Amino acid sequence: MEIIDSKTFQMYEFEVPLIGIMEVRMNRRVVVSGMGAITPIGNCVKDFFDNVMIGKCGIDFIDCFDTETYTVKLAAQVKDFDPKNYMDAKVARRLDRFSQLAVAAAKEAVTDSGIDLENTNMDRFGVIVGSGIGGLDDIEKEAYTLRDRGPKRVNPLFIPMTITNMAAGNIAIQFGAKGICTNVVTACATGGNCIGEAFRNIKHGYSDIILAGGTEASITPLAVAGFQSLTALSNSKD
Repeated sequence: MEIIDSKTFQMYEFEVPLIGIMEVRMNRRVVVSGMGAITPIGNCVKDFFDNVMIGKCGIDFIDCFDTETYTVKLAAQVKDFDPKNYMDAKVARRLDRFSQLAVAAAKEAVTDSGIDLENTNMDRFGVIVGSGIGGLDDIEKEAYTLRDRGPKRVNPLFIPMTITNMAAGNIAIQFGAKGICTNVVTACATGGNCIGEAFRNIKHGYSDIILAGGTEASITPLAVAGFQSLTALSNSKD
């Protein structure tokens, strides 16, 4: 996922879906039993934490669009991510990148947890995964389609691909979760707030298991231009 990291001295765009499974214990304690991550410094939790420990930097020159006319040249992009390694190719084509990243991270979290989905009460298995802006990449693409080719050529899946709660929705579909399925949208705090909401939901007995976290895919021409105009990104060239 691509997010703006508000904790660094210089703001960069980051792609960091970090999703964990939370499970209830008999005294309503809440524990994290599995984690998943797709990040600029590793496309799994192990690689991510190993690279954190050695101080690896995920920031590099933007290569997903032409930045010739931009003063901002740097971002932290997820690298070597192929959604077909995590889901069926047909499914991947129906998802915006922010949902692809979320589903991929969620799959690692489920595997890491060791949960037995065959013996899980799916009505008490929920998903609270948020996104600050949703499918911005496809919003931009379809805006150009509308301008250049007219309304009849806009993708019929445009809306369900781009609305912010579709990361949670697609994760729920992937695993058959039938409990709470929602997202919290609080800009840079989105992922943390989703985890907090999951904690409270389990603690107070509404759910037994929740996949929780955040996802973003906003390293796009419009997003970088907007943050550049806001002077919220670094103009560093190295």
